Amino acid sequence: MIVIVCLEERKGMQFGGRRVSRDRVVTEKICTLCTGKPLWIDPVSAGLFEEQSGNVALHAASDFLERAGDGEYCFVENKGLQAVEEKIEKIVVFWWNRHYPSDRKLDLDLSHWKKVSEEEFAGYSHEKITKEVYEK
Repeated sequence: MIVIVCLEERKGMQFGGRRVSRDRVVTEKICTLCTGKPLWIDPVSAGLFEEQSGNVALHAASDFLERAGDGEYCFVENKGLQAVEEKIEKIVVFWWNRHYPSDRKLDLDLSHWKKVSEEEFAGYSHEKITKEVYEK
C-alpha cells in the first residue's frame, strides 16, 4: 500500500483534536495522485474529499489499513502505522512548514526510508507546502 500523510514540522498529524490535513490544494493533489486507484480512508476523513468525490474511488472503512492492497493508496490522519509498516511500499508526505502542538504524531522513522522526490508548492491555506515521497 501507498500511505499519504499530512504533517507539521515535528511530525504532528492532529492538534487540539483537529486535523493538520485541511487544505483544498493538497486534497486536489491527493485525488490526482490516486487517479485510477482506490483511495482508502477512515470514515472520519470522508469530509475532506466531499468536493472531489467524483474524481477518486473512495473506500471508507474503520479497518482501511488492513483492507488496502498492493499499490492502493491510504490517506492517514488519525492512525498509527507501525503495525502495518511491512505492508507499506511508499509514503507520500505533505509537510505543513509550521509548528503546531500535536495530539498524534507519525509513528514511523522516515530516516529508514529513501526520499525519492521533493516538491514545494503553495497551498490554499499555507503559502508553502512540501511534498516528499519515500520508498523502502
